[in-house]
This record gives sequence, C-alpha cells and structure tokens, in this order.
Amino acid sequence: MTTLLALVAWCALFLLCWPLALVALILWPIIWLFALPFRLVGITFSTLFAFLQAILFLPARLLGWHSQKAHVRS
Repeated sequence: MTTLLALVAWCALFLLCWPLALVALILWPIIWLFALPFRLVGITFSTLFAFLQAILFLPARLLGWHSQKAHVRS
C-alpha cells in the first residue's frame, strides 16, 4: 500500500513538475543509502532494549507473574 501511494505521489509530481520528479527519482536511492546506517542503529537499539526487558522481567516470570494481556480473553 505504501508503494502504491508513493507511486501515485510521484506520478502527481511528474505531472506538476517533471524535472523535480526526475531529480527525486535519481536522489531517492542515494538518500536511502545514507539513511540505512541510522535504520540499522535503530533496529540494534530496539533489539537491545527488548533483550534488557526480557532479562529484567525474567525473575517475575519465573515466579508466576503474568501480564494483564494474558488474563484478558476475547
């Protein structure tokens, strides 16, 4: 869905201002390459925080504590 929306936005930009649309088409992969290390750092930190949360809550889980989500049944 996001790809379709991006394609429609690019087509609209192409109809309104085709030189800007072509520049955006050329610069998009370069911007994506520059943003890739930041995305990898974000993935790494979210994984690290999930791991720390699992370690910190391990004693409570071993003692039988359950979250509220486990008690709610649909």
